Amino acid sequence: MMADGLLRFTTAGSVDDGKSTLIGRLLHDSRSLFDDQLSAAEKRSRGRGAAGMDLASFTDGLIAEREQGITIDVAYRYFATPARKFIIADTPGHEQYTRNMATGASTAQLAIVLVDARHGVRPQSRRHALIAKLLGIPHVVVAVNKMDLVDYAPEPFDAIRSEFAAFATRLGIRDLHVIPLSALNGDMVVERGTRLSWYQGPALLQLLETIEPVPHAASQFRFPVQLVNRTQRPDMPVGRGYMGRIESGAVAVGDPLVALPSGLRTTVAAIVTADDTLERAHAPQSVTLLLADEIDISRGDLLAHPDGVPRIADAIDATLCWMDETPLDPRRKYLVKHTTRTVTALFRTPFERMDIATLDHHRTDTLQLNDIGRVRVRLQQPLLADPYGANRVTGSFIVIDPASNNTIAAGMIECFPQD
Repeated sequence: MMADGLLRFTTAGSVDDGKSTLIGRLLHDSRSLFDDQLSAAEKRSRGRGAAGMDLASFTDGLIAEREQGITIDVAYRYFATPARKFIIADTPGHEQYTRNMATGASTAQLAIVLVDARHGVRPQSRRHALIAKLLGIPHVVVAVNKMDLVDYAPEPFDAIRSEFAAFATRLGIRDLHVIPLSALNGDMVVERGTRLSWYQGPALLQLLETIEPVPHAASQFRFPVQLVNRTQRPDMPVGRGYMGRIESGAVAVGDPLVALPSGLRTTVAAIVTADDTLERAHAPQSVTLLLADEIDISRGDLLAHPDGVPRIADAIDATLCWMDETPLDPRRKYLVKHTTRTVTALFRTPFERMDIATLDHHRTDTLQLNDIGRVRVRLQQPLLADPYGANRVTGSFIVIDPASNNTIAAGMIECFPQD
């Protein structure tokens, strides 16, 4: 029987902990690969002189990755079992590519953090668990991999489980699962195997098939306007339509709405898609809304129900993951992109940088590559925002370098300063 819903999960951990091999094993042993994919993988493995099939080649899709033997981008894979459908984001382990991990984990409902049984919990393992927590991922699975290289002994597993459980408790991770496995040999991935009989918990795929996805709690209607157009459909009245994606909640014809930041009120006259009209729509549908009144709304504005509006904020306190080799400079102006609105921003010192090992915060005047810290942001124009804990979309933003147009940081809004 098919379990409820689609499960999106991400893999993370230190480089060479076996993330791509684990996903290859999941795809291979769950019979989710086509014959041509298997043939191509066998050919690549022979070309490398590998003794068996290189399972990691099923996910390392970029030529540069294959040449270096590491994952440097986010590779998405889709598969299904009789119990559930899955979307996997295989994210990089190297510290240089932490920004890619944050991208891949941003929509995940579960995170698998791999730990090499020989090396134990490393700083990058802690960093990825911290990012998973900050992104609001409700389930974390620690896969203690390469148990074959420690003779499948329980002692290394027990030590890692105890250390990670203590760290997870300090982070506030509520649902933690720790599984010993060998992605290379397949023990405790899809099948239990015979060499980890001392472990009484579920195999990884069994856990993935049965765990209950926690839907995001956001229920308030949020509709950032992407584009304003004039309706051309013969079955609809001529007027301005407001195009965008419903980021949370639902809306129906006749519902009252408020346009922000103007605060003008109106009602929904019609809900239109590319080939249909709807009486009701919900997240994450992309629709065009026609309103009962002609009011001034443009790209970057937001429509919401009057009984639950976001904050109109010209300053925010946020947790920031810095992703650029050039440190954060409080003297520079940056661009903050939030939903469909992009505004100029200044970052005010002092900042607080988080120590990944102790989770303590230390005052600093800058943030370096892969630092995670707390910042206060002053905005040239207000954002229409919620705290990240209330709404993932209206509570998050990215920072752009206006000189290079590169994305250099990702932020999660914690609160709104009163001063």
